[in-house]
Amino acid sequence: MVAVRPQRRLARGKGKGAWPPAARTQSEGVTLGPSARGRRLDQALVEAFPALSRARLQALIRQGHVRVDGRTAKASARMSGGERIQLTLPAAEPALPEPEDLPLSVLFQDRDLLVLDKAPGMVVHPAAGHRRGTLVNALLHHVGDLQGVGGSLRPGLVHRLDKDTSGCLVVAKNDAALRGLQASFKTRQVQKTYLALVHGQPPEQGHIETAYGRHPRHRQRFTSRLTEGKPARTAFRVLERLHGAALLEVDLLTGRTHQIRVHLAEAGHPLLGDVLYGGTRKGDARVRAVQTTLGRQALHAWRLAFPHPRTGARRAFEAKVPADLRSALEALRPVRP
Repeated sequence: MVAVRPQRRLARGKGKGAWPPAARTQSEGVTLGPSARGRRLDQALVEAFPALSRARLQALIRQGHVRVDGRTAKASARMSGGERIQLTLPAAEPALPEPEDLPLSVLFQDRDLLVLDKAPGMVVHPAAGHRRGTLVNALLHHVGDLQGVGGSLRPGLVHRLDKDTSGCLVVAKNDAALRGLQASFKTRQVQKTYLALVHGQPPEQGHIETAYGRHPRHRQRFTSRLTEGKPARTAFRVLERLHGAALLEVDLLTGRTHQIRVHLAEAGHPLLGDVLYGGTRKGDARVRAVQTTLGRQALHAWRLAFPHPRTGARRAFEAKVPADLRSALEALRPVRP
C-alpha cells in the first residue's frame, strides 16, 4: 500500500465526512511514501485517494488538476517515493438534465444514498425521446445535498429499472457511495427480489440458468437462446395461483437487462402486459381484460438488501405492491360465492 503522511484538507464544504465532502472546488496535498517507488502516478493516487476511481483520477491528471512536486505529469509517470502530490478536485459541473418538481417516494435517505420506490411509467434516466419527466430530473430537484459523481452534479445510478417496472431503486449521492455500491453489485452482495404476475401455471419453484445476450435479429430485445453469452441466473417460486396466471416471487441472481422478462417468457410464462416479449398475445378474455387495464408489464421490484457503502451494515427495504398490480391480482382471484 502507498504510504501517505498526515494531510491537511482544504476548502471543505459544510459538515464533516470522507473526501470529497461537498460539491465545490477542493484541494488536498499528500506526500508519497517509499512504497510508491516504481509505481505509475495513477496507481499511487488510487491508494492515496480511495474515494476516487482510477478513471476519475486519470481524467483529473489529463486536465492538469494533479501536480507532482509543483509540475503536471502523465498518468504513466513512474514515482520514486517522496513526491509531493497536490490534487485539485473541481466543483461539480451542473448536470445537463434540468431539475423538475416531480413526485418521488423515498423509502430511505442519508448523506450517501437514497432508496426510492419508483412509480411505474417513470423513465429512470434522460435519453432520446425522454429528456424530461425522468427520475434523474426529479432527484435534481428534491435532493439538496447531492455531491455529484464523476465530476458532474448528478445522482449515481447503480442499477436501473425499466420504465414500466415499479419498486426499489438505490441511488448514490457521491463518488465514494457509488463505488461502494458498484462493488457490492459486482460481488453479488445485493439481494433483489421481485414480484412477477405471469401467464399460465409454472411449477411451484424453479431455477433458470442460461447464456444471455442481445437478440441477433431484434436488437431491442434480449434472449437466452444462445450458445454463447454472459451467464444469467433467475430463481422463482409460486406465491399464489390465479385465473390463467400466477404470482411469482423472483430472485434476480444476476442483473442482465430484461433478464426476468426474458427468462420467464422463454420458459413459456411471459409477464402479463409485456408487449416486447409476447405477454399481450396470451390469455383468455378475462386475463386480456386485466392486462389491458394494467397497461404495463406486471413486474415490481419488491425487496432490496445490500451492505451500506459507508458502514458496511446490511440494510433491507421493501416497496409496497402498487395499486395497479393489486387491482390486477384481485381481478384474477377466484370469484367467491
